[in-house]
Amino acid sequence: MQPDLDQLMKQALQEAGEGFRCGEVPVGAVLARLDGGIVAKAYNQPIRLNDPTAHAEILALREGSRVCHNYRMPGTILVVTIEPCLMCMGAIMNARVGHLVFGAPDPKGGAAGSLYDIAGDGRLNHRIKVTSGVMEDECRNLIQDFFKIRR
Repeated sequence: MQPDLDQLMKQALQEAGEGFRCGEVPVGAVLARLDGGIVAKAYNQPIRLNDPTAHAEILALREGSRVCHNYRMPGTILVVTIEPCLMCMGAIMNARVGHLVFGAPDPKGGAAGSLYDIAGDGRLNHRIKVTSGVMEDECRNLIQDFFKIRR
């Protein structure tokens, strides 16, 4: 059964909205099984946690590893509102996530096709299916609204 990517992205957007309300850059992530069942959800929290690695993707992967009792999660899909950065793509690769879905690209720091293409680098030993543009306008608008307020 194919998971409903829009439904998963709506969950990721809810997480990003929570980050927005907390003053964090509004990025949300949802880790799900391939049947669509949610394993973990998170939003960016580097400010609150005083942790430069506390991106939504990393936090969702950490919780997912605890839930799955394994640091490798090949039967999962990670849905993120904004294209992951280089650090997060490294973690996604190491976690052996099977499918990455993101909403809006990040031309200044995206590592899933915009600035770098880690998932498509044939020198690496893991392949990740990447789907971009899911609810792209909603994802882009949320982060743009955040930065309009901040600047």
